[in-house]
Amino acid sequence: MRYLDQAAVENIAVGAAFLGTGGGGDPYIGKLMALSAIEKFGPVKLFSVDEIQDEDFFIPAAMMGAPSVLVEKFPKGDEFVKVFQKLAKYLGKELIAGTFPMEAGGVNSMIPIVVAAQLGLPLIDCDGMGRAFPELQMVTFNLDGIPATPMAITDEKGNIGIFETIDNKWTERLARVATVEMGASALVSLYPATGAQIKQSGVHHIVTLSEQIGAIITSKNRDAGDKLQELLKLVSGYELFQGKIVDVIRETKGGFNLGQMHLEGIEAFKGGEMKVHFQNENLIAEKNGQVVAMTPDLICLVDYETLSPVTTESLKYGKRVRVVGLPAHEKWRTEKGVQTVGPRYFGYDYDYVAIEELVKKAVAENV
Repeated sequence: MRYLDQAAVENIAVGAAFLGTGGGGDPYIGKLMALSAIEKFGPVKLFSVDEIQDEDFFIPAAMMGAPSVLVEKFPKGDEFVKVFQKLAKYLGKELIAGTFPMEAGGVNSMIPIVVAAQLGLPLIDCDGMGRAFPELQMVTFNLDGIPATPMAITDEKGNIGIFETIDNKWTERLARVATVEMGASALVSLYPATGAQIKQSGVHHIVTLSEQIGAIITSKNRDAGDKLQELLKLVSGYELFQGKIVDVIRETKGGFNLGQMHLEGIEAFKGGEMKVHFQNENLIAEKNGQVVAMTPDLICLVDYETLSPVTTESLKYGKRVRVVGLPAHEKWRTEKGVQTVGPRYFGYDYDYVAIEELVKKAVAENV
């Protein structure tokens, strides 16, 4: 066990935004909420998965919807605890042992810290993705048959409800409709889990990894290239491209940010081009017409100079970025994992190929 202070939260917000692959919400907004909660209520205890009891009960909390909406539709502040307590009451659980993030992302890694600080609960060092994905069934708990419901959902106006569904895909379908009606973003609490289920199905040490990534990115007086090499070593990643954004096609539809961006190469990649397709999160990267990374592997955009993560809602013409790819958690590389979050699920006519193989092929063919 250790405490998360303001410095730790700053780094976690940056690192989680990197792992969020463009989604998961604005890291600045999430960081402000978490820092405010810690300043008011004190540091949050972080427990490793090994420190929790199998029979104890834990509930995550997260934002659902299009991340771009959060920039204009700022949370009131009490929704996170309200939705958390609503689910706990519905479940008849008087004692909740802690909370944890459902995904890595700028906002969704911060909301559980807010809940933990306000309620005096520990945060568990795990999540359900190891990155961010756009739909509720795209969670490692789902791969092991753990139900998403009962699930609580609320908005900033005070509307609140409970879903119980026949499977986790139906949870996504019905909650997505409610989220659109609530203004394209809502707060949810779902996948209530025991300690034993977290140990079996969670992605462990993700909060610590986010903090380590953030510490590298925010370190001062260091060359961007040196920081990048340290970052790539930590996450077993690859620099896929350096480029300037020359076009962004984007729309908010069905509670998602959908679109693609077009990059023109700079520096060592001058003369090349890259297209990145996204649905909240970056899903497919094509370099000079050849796919070099695909979901469920991570495709992360960072600022060319600072390495600060670039989210899909902040994409703009002229911005210079580096595109970084890294392998997904092993749970996503199983047959069921690929069926759940692979390229064909999102409508792309590709069979999943691991980023290690795609990069090796691109190098061999000098793409």
